[in-house]
Amino acid sequence: MVLLLVILIPVLVSSAGTPARYEMLGTCRMVCDPYGTKSPSSTAAAHTVRDGGVAQSTPTFIQGPKGETGRPGKAGPMGPPGEPGPTGSSGPPGEKGEPGRPGLPGPPGPRAAAGAISAATYTTVPKIAFYVGLKKQHEGYEVLKFDDEVTNLGNHYDPNTGKFTCSIPGIYFFTYHVLMRGGDGTSMWADLCKNNQVRASAIAQDADQNYDYASNSAVLHLEPGDEIYIKLDGGKAHGGNNNKYSTFSGFIIYAD
Repeated sequence: MVLLLVILIPVLVSSAGTPARYEMLGTCRMVCDPYGTKSPSSTAAAHTVRDGGVAQSTPTFIQGPKGETGRPGKAGPMGPPGEPGPTGSSGPPGEKGEPGRPGLPGPPGPRAAAGAISAATYTTVPKIAFYVGLKKQHEGYEVLKFDDEVTNLGNHYDPNTGKFTCSIPGIYFFTYHVLMRGGDGTSMWADLCKNNQVRASAIAQDADQNYDYASNSAVLHLEPGDEIYIKLDGGKAHGGNNNKYSTFSGFIIYAD
């Protein structure tokens, strides 16, 4: 039976058309190499291992050619932040910005001179105004004392002297209307004066009527202590008891 197997195995392998190598191991075993990878001329040495009378041959592998370079791998995770770099050079100056908001009010200024009121203490235009009438008759060359007070805000007009005295520097407006008492063919002159200097004049003439008006007005800049009044420069001024035929008025326009 054993002999029959020994004869049939080579025949079957040969009939399959595949070159094969086989070795006899002992009396009953053989090792087949159906792929024929080993040749007698191979320089690799075959190691024979004895195991219970069976000899085994270890195969020898030949290194092939180097393969192509693989595809790049995916990006790895982000590393830790690096150290801060050195400070760069200063850039060019930027454009001019918008004006800032108004600052806080400053400290109070020095005290004003005696008899004057500083305009810096006012947040609005000071309340200074007067309107007075003439009760008594006047003639010749004298200051007209308008003694009928209607309005005197701030009490800057004195009916005893007929003069307005400035205490707050600024721009003021003044006007006057003086009725001439005629009938005798004379004329009347009335001047608005500032510190003995004429700043406005008016004349009334007695022609075909007994009464005429002398009127004028002025806008003046005043300093503390300046005086404004109406002076009769010849002729007769008509009073009017409480009728106010002749009047004198003024008020501040704005303070310095």
